[in-house]
Amino acid sequence: MIDRLSPTRRPDQRVRGYQKWRSLLFLHWSLPVEAVQRLLPPGLSVDTFEGRAFVGVIPFTMRGVRPRFAPAVAPVSNFHELNVRTYVHHEGRDPGIWFFSLEAANSLAVRLARRFWHLPYQRARMSMETQGNEVRYASERLWPGPLPARFRARWRTGEELGTAQPGTFEHFLVERYILYADLGPRGLRLGRVHHHPYLLRKAELLELDQDLLAPAGLPPVEGAPHVLHSPGVDVEVFGLQRV
Repeated sequence: MIDRLSPTRRPDQRVRGYQKWRSLLFLHWSLPVEAVQRLLPPGLSVDTFEGRAFVGVIPFTMRGVRPRFAPAVAPVSNFHELNVRTYVHHEGRDPGIWFFSLEAANSLAVRLARRFWHLPYQRARMSMETQGNEVRYASERLWPGPLPARFRARWRTGEELGTAQPGTFEHFLVERYILYADLGPRGLRLGRVHHHPYLLRKAELLELDQDLLAPAGLPPVEGAPHVLHSPGVDVEVFGLQRV
């Protein structure tokens, strides 16, 4: 049985680093389970909600990114990031995230994450502007590809919703504390993060233009996405482990 009731448990490991995730927009669309499953490595299965698979596009900004042993140094520690992801589990347990791509506006972060975390990071030209409760965000992938891959959105944040309750759709989408990475012949790895549950807000999507799914091999999505916003969380990052 997949355990979704205690995702905030803190790992019994040494912290590897610290990050602050700020102004997150959660956009989600439903996709056929088989269309997502065929893109996953052996050992991972699509995690579904009411029988449906979901793909998410999550733009946000990073602050105070640093290893455990060093202070944050601007501007290296502060940059925008955006990920395309779905939800998976391993043999019916450890529900987590599978990343199709991660854009970052920091060349050093991209190189380090690709080398040491084995995640498909992409260097992108990115911008974010906030005026009152309205946010504009743009990203254009630069390297290594595939290209093109662009994202542009404008949204307005609304009333506070509090934290997502276990068993709800919102909890399924956002309360994820495990990521998976595929090392090929060396097998799957699992990485954990720890933070307080997200404080969520309603959000109104005012503009959206994106072509990030096709480069990942995902089919086109239909209809308006499910939209949520969070002001952010402070995060502890732990190292990769064998699955």
